[in-house]
Amino acid sequence: MRTEEVLAAVGTGVWSWDTASGTVTMDAEAARLVGLPARRTETTAAAVRGRCHGMDYVELAGAMDLARTEGTVAEAQLRIVDERGAVLRVVRTRMRPFRDGRAVDGGHGGPGRAGREGREGREGREGREGGPGEEGDPADDVLLSGTVQEVVEPLPGASAGTSPPSPLTSDWRLSREAFLLDAGRALAESRGTDQVLRVAGSLSMPGFSPDGMAVFGVRGDRLTLIGQHGYRPEDEGSFADIPLDSDYPGCVAVRTGRAIYIAGREEYRRRFPRAWRLAGRLGRRSWAYVPLIVAGRAIGVWLAAFSHPAPFTPDERSVLTTVARMLAQALSRAQVHESERELSAGLQRSLMPEEVPPTPGMTVAARYVPTGGGLEIGGDWYDVISLPSGKTALVIGDVQGHDVRAAGLMSQLRIAIRAYASEGHHPDAVLTRASHFLTQLNQREGLDGDGPPDDADPRFATCLYILADPATGTLTIARAGHLDPAMGIGDGTLLVRPTEGGLPLGVVEDPDYPVTRLVMEPGELMLLCSDGLIETGGHDLETGRDRLRRVFAGHVGDDLETLADALIDAVSGPHSHATPGPHAERREDDIALVLITRDIPMREPGGPGTGRHMHLTVPQAEQQRTADARHELRAMLFDWATPAQVDSAELVLSELVANVLLHTDSDADISADVTGPRGDRTLRVTVADADTGLPHLRHPGELSSSGRGLFLLQELSGDWGTEPRGEGKEVWCEFREEGWPTL
Repeated sequence: MRTEEVLAAVGTGVWSWDTASGTVTMDAEAARLVGLPARRTETTAAAVRGRCHGMDYVELAGAMDLARTEGTVAEAQLRIVDERGAVLRVVRTRMRPFRDGRAVDGGHGGPGRAGREGREGREGREGREGGPGEEGDPADDVLLSGTVQEVVEPLPGASAGTSPPSPLTSDWRLSREAFLLDAGRALAESRGTDQVLRVAGSLSMPGFSPDGMAVFGVRGDRLTLIGQHGYRPEDEGSFADIPLDSDYPGCVAVRTGRAIYIAGREEYRRRFPRAWRLAGRLGRRSWAYVPLIVAGRAIGVWLAAFSHPAPFTPDERSVLTTVARMLAQALSRAQVHESERELSAGLQRSLMPEEVPPTPGMTVAARYVPTGGGLEIGGDWYDVISLPSGKTALVIGDVQGHDVRAAGLMSQLRIAIRAYASEGHHPDAVLTRASHFLTQLNQREGLDGDGPPDDADPRFATCLYILADPATGTLTIARAGHLDPAMGIGDGTLLVRPTEGGLPLGVVEDPDYPVTRLVMEPGELMLLCSDGLIETGGHDLETGRDRLRRVFAGHVGDDLETLADALIDAVSGPHSHATPGPHAERREDDIALVLITRDIPMREPGGPGTGRHMHLTVPQAEQQRTADARHELRAMLFDWATPAQVDSAELVLSELVANVLLHTDSDADISADVTGPRGDRTLRVTVADADTGLPHLRHPGELSSSGRGLFLLQELSGDWGTEPRGEGKEVWCEFREEGWPTL
């Protein structure tokens, strides 16, 4: 009686799976068990898949891939279903891989496997491509043959869409799937190598948790330790750098591309005697060395060590192999991301000034932080230019886009602005020439072909140019669509200084840029920044500037370098995500920052920097700037004790400016100063013009449309007056703070 007849008599069939052709050969009993006609059959894997429950077939395919790769026995339990999906029976199969008619040895590795791994290394099979489940590789064309047998007591009432073969199998499968989903999600979200290693160190598998892990990477002909968890730092030395041709199990796994499972200490000592002398003292009892393979190339190995004996069943090996694949992909992505980030940061920094030149009478600090990821090279830049006249030009700008082209345009634009400034041009002329230069660049890049390519669309740039005179503190400002500067005062107040501006560079060829003049007192500070410092973290202009105000108020008296570091840390540091802005999506952008302060002369210790000052001019041709003056005055009085006085001061300022613009032909020069301790401060507002005629109180009739400005001034302010000066006059008024509320 033949063997097949004996097996059929006890309800056991025989089948073989050819991984090269995808055919399945079954005897009559095996065909009957899988729901086919009871005769010797040769069919396809797809036909068998149609007779199995989908989840069970995935389990079978994984077990077969693992057996084919590692030379182990593939074991699985299958629910056989009919055309309606109802379960006919439950069968169990066990198959062993064969190649060229000979069994492929595996398991926990006797001497035969270890010897063959050594021979494969000597025969040049290190780093072979292909992994579990990759059909078509001639080196992995194997035949899996084994038995299929019906389970004696299938679960009552089971169907293809309900319960699996047993509660124990169900619980393990569900917990394993949940674990793999969580691990995959965590690894996919890891952006750096450190994050990947932290996730790997926290992996806890269901009922199968290693207490020691290590990740090794291939560096040339060496295997180097990238990170570990569960070992002492002093244990790393022996394994930090290992020759790839050694008999260390991790090196063998990399060379062969196959995982090595060691179930006990005696097995380790027998198979890898030289490596055992180092590993034996670390107290582990089972080890799994799983290669990390990306695109068919081993980039490293993952070690999972256990302090208890681990049998490494096919299911456990499948979990380890799946995690290793995800870990390899995550490490590869992290390394690419870090390389791109390092490249973009290096390129961007090479385009920035190497150092800030010294400026007598002023102190300057600057920072640039590339917060975009990968090769998203930004167009933010800053420059500090020492001019032959003894003055200093401060430039900050942002070219549209985050790519190599934006960085290239930024580099050319920076060089052009530096050249125009060195020639001695006025700030508005510098920006006009720069806009013409950028417009010409855009036109030249769009000339190739019938139309501009996608990556050669016209780009614009925002820019803020300040010509600073250290001797007088005068700042001459021209602005091309950029953010207004902010002025920091010695009491911790940070105020936005509205300035006149024009279109961004490159929008039109020859734009006009109005000029704003401000005076910076000794001890005061000017902050220039790109929008990344304001909006990173989901902030808008209002909440972003509030964040900067809080940081500035907390660093009163610190030097500029410390303040610059604090501002950058608050926006892009490790704790910045704890204070997101009002917008749902976190927006990141490159950051450029320039801080400049006018030094306090030695003869003025603690000098005028302790007060608040505002200087602004409202030209006849730009009467709308009256609103800027009101907003700036209100911002300067943000902590005034009596809100009603703030409203009164704003109204009086509007009346004084309106008198100048309506009754004279000159501009209105505004200054406001706050002096004294909090709760007992004095606000003095002065509006000057070039007209020599002094104003007088009048008694307008009920229907008169003018003549009430001085009455308002007299009623609302604490004191007021007019004073002639060399060329014109000034009208002033004072408000005294009416106490500070106590708690």
